[in-house]
Amino acid sequence: EPRRGGRAGRGRPQDRRQRPVAPPPDPPKMGEPRRRLRLATAVALLLFAAIGVRLVQFQLADAPAFAAQGLEDRLDKIVLPAARGAIYDRTGEVLAKSVEARFVAVDPELVKDPRTTAAVLAPLLGKAPSELEPLLQKGKQEVSGAPIRFRWLLRGLSVADAEQVRALDLDGIIVKRDERRDMPGDDLAANLIGFTGTDLNGLAGIEARYDQLLRGRNGELQYETGNGDLNKPIPGGYRRETVAQPGSSLMLTIDRDVQWQAQHILFESMQKVKAVWGAAVVLDVRTGEVVAQATYPTFNPANPGAAKPEALADNATSVVVDPGSVHKAIVLSAALQEGVVEPDSTVKIGPSIKKGDQVYWDTHQFPEGTKITLPGLMAFSSNVATIKIADKLGAEKLYEYQKLFGLGQPTGIGVPGESSGQLQAPADWSGTSHGSIPIGHEMAVTPLQMAAAYAAIANNGTWVQPHLIKQTIAPDGKVTEPAPPKSHRVISAENAAALREIMEAVTTVDQATGRSAALAGYRISGKTGTGSQVVNGKYVKGEVGSFIGMAPAENPRYVVAVFVKTPGVGAGGKVAGPAFRDIMAYTLRHFKVLPSTVRSPSFVTHY
Repeated sequence: EPRRGGRAGRGRPQDRRQRPVAPPPDPPKMGEPRRRLRLATAVALLLFAAIGVRLVQFQLADAPAFAAQGLEDRLDKIVLPAARGAIYDRTGEVLAKSVEARFVAVDPELVKDPRTTAAVLAPLLGKAPSELEPLLQKGKQEVSGAPIRFRWLLRGLSVADAEQVRALDLDGIIVKRDERRDMPGDDLAANLIGFTGTDLNGLAGIEARYDQLLRGRNGELQYETGNGDLNKPIPGGYRRETVAQPGSSLMLTIDRDVQWQAQHILFESMQKVKAVWGAAVVLDVRTGEVVAQATYPTFNPANPGAAKPEALADNATSVVVDPGSVHKAIVLSAALQEGVVEPDSTVKIGPSIKKGDQVYWDTHQFPEGTKITLPGLMAFSSNVATIKIADKLGAEKLYEYQKLFGLGQPTGIGVPGESSGQLQAPADWSGTSHGSIPIGHEMAVTPLQMAAAYAAIANNGTWVQPHLIKQTIAPDGKVTEPAPPKSHRVISAENAAALREIMEAVTTVDQATGRSAALAGYRISGKTGTGSQVVNGKYVKGEVGSFIGMAPAENPRYVVAVFVKTPGVGAGGKVAGPAFRDIMAYTLRHFKVLPSTVRSPSFVTHY
């Protein structure tokens, strides 16, 4: 409040508020170098610790893995092929063996001039340049897209030719050790032995059936190499070898000489009549061993791709036919064993007989009421007499003996693709079956099945399983015999001997169907047959003639069966008979079987 008497405005103003004064800002804090130093030291120590731990891990834990990876990068591997086992005949002669060879391959990434390289290689590899050039071109793998670094050019090249290829020193061309299958006999037993592929795996025949036993197990050689120009084995470096295990070898029951003659005779016989196919089997009746098994046409196992498919099969086991009149021996065997007929029995016949809606005629016709003997039945192949005997025997018994003789089931010989054939059970017979089946129709068999059935008659009534393997020879030379073949009795020895004598009439009686099969100096028991080939359950055009026989008839050692398919008719006696005679003649001479000392009996054929 102003003083009294003083001047206004002087002194302290009234009602004026004093404004606050802002404090001055704090001075900036100074850095703390000790703290920063401690932090940096801690971080550095952590880093060094991590690095140290990692180094320890590299040195102690990961070192073997890195070392192994480095070694793997320096390793080269070579496959050591296992020698495939050989196949021998019964005397130890080579039928098939593996020989050292070379393969030629290419790394397309290294080929500089495919066209020129193909032109240079073509003459040495036996291929056209146009065939080789695409293989030399660079390419990509379909899945990964990576460059193709290997293609085969040729396998199984001879060592001499391979050395010429190696001498060219062509960029990207690889020449290394290989094997190839050699068949000294060319097509000898080709349809039995079969063939192998380029990798020597069995693809057909015995080569395929016993592939696991023959091919062994490949080995491997690993060794350490340098890089670049030093890509050579490192002396004292890593080396590991897994030794290859060779395959075992097989000794067959086949005799090379008999096999060659059987094929030669069959070929000559087939050519004369322009046959479609043929088959010939030679069996040792006592052991069941297949001494020869020939097929026409055949093929060259060194080049199976050039053969027609039908030429690759073994006709004796894969072709199915109705046997025709050779089946009549089965009917008589059963009838004799069951007592339906005796060896001196006769059957009253006429020129024909009717079964169902079909009439069956005899080729060699006799007047009604003629009494035909069993030798006459076989000599003239009487359908009428056979059907009448089968009626007495009955369908059930005939079917039983068909199976006992091994018909309608595989023999188990060991050849891939063996057919079982087919029999009709009596419940499935029609009216005509009672006429057709006894004379070898409305049924299907293989030539080998029928040969084995006749071998049972020759072996005093005991059926023995046909087989091809005589011995297995391990790489160390150890010999293993196969299990004994299966066998069982079908008819008695007495009835077998009686039937053999009855069947001698086929080759001795005047105008008999098998006169062409007669062999001077030996008694022959056998039978001709005429049938048809069965394909997919249906008959195909053409006629299958056959002759199956045994010698010497008084004490048989061998059975020979010949089957021939011709475009025409009448092949049984005209073609199969002479082929049987020539094959049997060579077989008996080869095994030094003495001629018969007693002549065949004289036969009365009819009254």
